[in-house]
Amino acid sequence: MSNPTTAFVLGGGGVLGAVEVGMLRALFRAEIQPDLVVGTSIGAVNGALVAADPSEAVTDRLLRLWSSPEAGEVFGDSVARQLRRFAARTHLHSPRPLRRLLERELGEECTFADLKLPFRCCAANIERAAEHWFDSGSVVDAVLASAAVPGLLPPAQIDGRHYIDGGIVNSIPVDEAVRAGATRIYVLQVGRIERPLAPPRRPWEVAQVAFEVARRHRFAREMADLPPEVEVHVLPTGGVDPRDDTPWAYRDMTAVGRRISRAYAASRRYLNEQRES
Repeated sequence: MSNPTTAFVLGGGGVLGAVEVGMLRALFRAEIQPDLVVGTSIGAVNGALVAADPSEAVTDRLLRLWSSPEAGEVFGDSVARQLRRFAARTHLHSPRPLRRLLERELGEECTFADLKLPFRCCAANIERAAEHWFDSGSVVDAVLASAAVPGLLPPAQIDGRHYIDGGIVNSIPVDEAVRAGATRIYVLQVGRIERPLAPPRRPWEVAQVAFEVARRHRFAREMADLPPEVEVHVLPTGGVDPRDDTPWAYRDMTAVGRRISRAYAASRRYLNEQRES
């Protein structure tokens, strides 16, 4: 392929999205630069920062962000306080900590036009019951919409419409990168597709398994339908801890450094093997 348009596709996955920082570091150290960034949910959070600063320096910034007290505050309330709030509302957490974090990193008035690279992020529109792609307007508002996990954060309202987490409709948006003209795609996924899916054994696993079936089905279909001229690399995480599938795993920030290091090592090894083959 001559002069391929390279896209980084960052998938959803909550706190597991820390692995994308390790993958990004491996990519930049292999001198692989994106021309386009596409993200969903936590991938939209990480992706927006990459589009603002598409260099290895952004991985240091993301590492500080993921390790910061502010990151812990996004889902930092006590369980008891969360459940009391949930009894009176539709969500456990306030979106304010995430908004403050994004505004600090990107700027309150940051628009898509201000970013150094084209960036797109996905959310699910409630009124239309459809996938919606943001590529203009306020970056902070769009990323908040993309990351509005149902039950955890309230729907985001933009121009009179309501949006929830993009992972509901397109968790690993390879197809959007193809539509945008990418011919070389690096997929930064959080690891769930790397291990077998088993029937649920506990009540809270029922919805998780159902969502995983839908998520993996769409991803597999998109990979099978890729145009022949498109080259896709799915970066490895280096393994996932079974504890990551528990109901409260999204609040566990203690494993962030380990996840980043493991994903960096696995992705660097993969990229070296690709270069040598």
